[in-house]
Amino acid sequence: MIQTHKINPIDDATLEELGFSWHTDSDGTKYVSDALVKVSPQEAEAYYDAVNEIYDMYVKAAEYVIANDLFFELGIPFNLVEIIKKSWENDVHWHIYGRFDLAGGIDGKPIKLIEFNADTPTALFETALLQWAMLKYNEMDEDAQFNNVYEAITDNFKRLITLFDDTEQFDKYYDGWKILFSSIEGNDEEEATTRLLQQMATDAGFATHFEFLEHVGFDDEGIYDANENPYEYWFKLYPWEDIATDEPELATTLTHIVQNQKAIILNPAYTLLFQSKGMLKILCDLFPDSPYLLQSSFEPLEGKKQVAKPVFGREGANTQIIATDGGVEHATEGPYGNYKKVYQEYVEFAQDAEGKKYQAGVFFAYEACGLGFRKGGDILDNMSKFVGHIIT
Repeated sequence: MIQTHKINPIDDATLEELGFSWHTDSDGTKYVSDALVKVSPQEAEAYYDAVNEIYDMYVKAAEYVIANDLFFELGIPFNLVEIIKKSWENDVHWHIYGRFDLAGGIDGKPIKLIEFNADTPTALFETALLQWAMLKYNEMDEDAQFNNVYEAITDNFKRLITLFDDTEQFDKYYDGWKILFSSIEGNDEEEATTRLLQQMATDAGFATHFEFLEHVGFDDEGIYDANENPYEYWFKLYPWEDIATDEPELATTLTHIVQNQKAIILNPAYTLLFQSKGMLKILCDLFPDSPYLLQSSFEPLEGKKQVAKPVFGREGANTQIIATDGGVEHATEGPYGNYKKVYQEYVEFAQDAEGKKYQAGVFFAYEACGLGFRKGGDILDNMSKFVGHIIT
């Protein structure tokens, strides 16, 4: 059973001062739990090791997909294939950050990969800042967490210039290159997350600017803010698959920009390969003996309890839990029903005394760098709660 430590919740006014305005869900309940998951040092270390190994497997799997032209199998839109290939070819297209969702790792349960939110992961603000503030607010040891997300992503911005692990050389090689940060206007959570990433890049030493996506300019020669200033880098908190389907002309222009080396886009287009849940099947084919993988297929698994989910879906939408006899035990609605499905062996999440289920989220920025949890029911949807942790 999950062990938790009760804390005094941070009041709404203080949260809003921190920039955290999405503290209350649509049903009036608080989004952030007033308890912390107790995690042992050994469990934290196991999460760290697992995520580093899983990321390496994803890199090898992506190379396999590209070499064998398996884009269709993963549900990759045809109009992004060329930009994916181009971004994969050159190390300057650096993956800034992503988040792995995992079952197990606590309460004696083995760690199992659920999926990888590699392109536009949520819960960054909560994991990097809020759970640290929760400890400080309760006068607890602020270092008693597996959480160096802020520092890790800041260093990863430096690697856009230095590449790999030599971040100390940033000032030597940096030549004034600028990063434009963009999110959709009217979404407080996405804007706050994007501005947090902007601050990390600023701390790294970059010149930065924010512009809502609706006001960003594009042509084959580059990417521009509303005042037509060009930028060498563009970070967009907007999914690649949505660009492909909703903005096909933009997808073509971005492909030309990358091919002509006029700008670098973050996260790179190849992270859409990682984002696709179809990679779960590819990983099982390539690494059948990995202790971290659940059996996954593009076809229903015979005689097994399983989860069916779209290759591109978010917040548990359009997900089904299917019993061994083929009956649907639980299902959610959503806008992703037209995407291809992947079928993944079912695994039970760890539970607390109230029967609530917990999924771990571990951020990755060059290496595993921070842990947080989501709490909810059998399918963790957009009403699930964020839960911080404390290492005991």
